[in-house]
Amino acid sequence: MPLLQFATTLSLSPAERESFVAFVTERYTEEMETTAGHVAVTIAEHDPSAMAIGRAVEGPLLFLDAEIRGGRPFEYKRAFALAVMERAVEALGVPEPNCKVVFTEHAGEDMMGIDRVGGDWDGA
Repeated sequence: MPLLQFATTLSLSPAERESFVAFVTERYTEEMETTAGHVAVTIAEHDPSAMAIGRAVEGPLLFLDAEIRGGRPFEYKRAFALAVMERAVEALGVPEPNCKVVFTEHAGEDMMGIDRVGGDWDGA
C-alpha cells in the first residue's frame, strides 16, 4: 500500500501528469513485485523558491518521497528509483542532478485503506 509523493517545480499538463503516474505505477508493480490496485501516487507542483537541493543545476527539480512497506531488497528499491529518475530526465526534462528519491519504510500494519490494513511483505 505505497504512497508515492512527488514534489516538483515543473508545471505539468494533465496529460503529462497522467502519463507519468501511469509509468510510475507500472514500474512500481514490476520492480516491487506487487499489484497496482493499492499504489497511490501524488504530484505536487511548487514554485521554484519552495524547493532546493544543494547539487542542483539550472532546470526543474523533482523529488520522490516513497512511503513503502518494509522488507523489499535494496536492489528492488534501486531499480525503481533509477527508472523513475530516468523517466523524469527523458520525458520531463529534469536534469539528472535535480532528481532525488527517498524511501521511508513502514510496518505493514501502518499502511491502511478503508477496506484493509496492510500486512508484512513476504516476497512471494
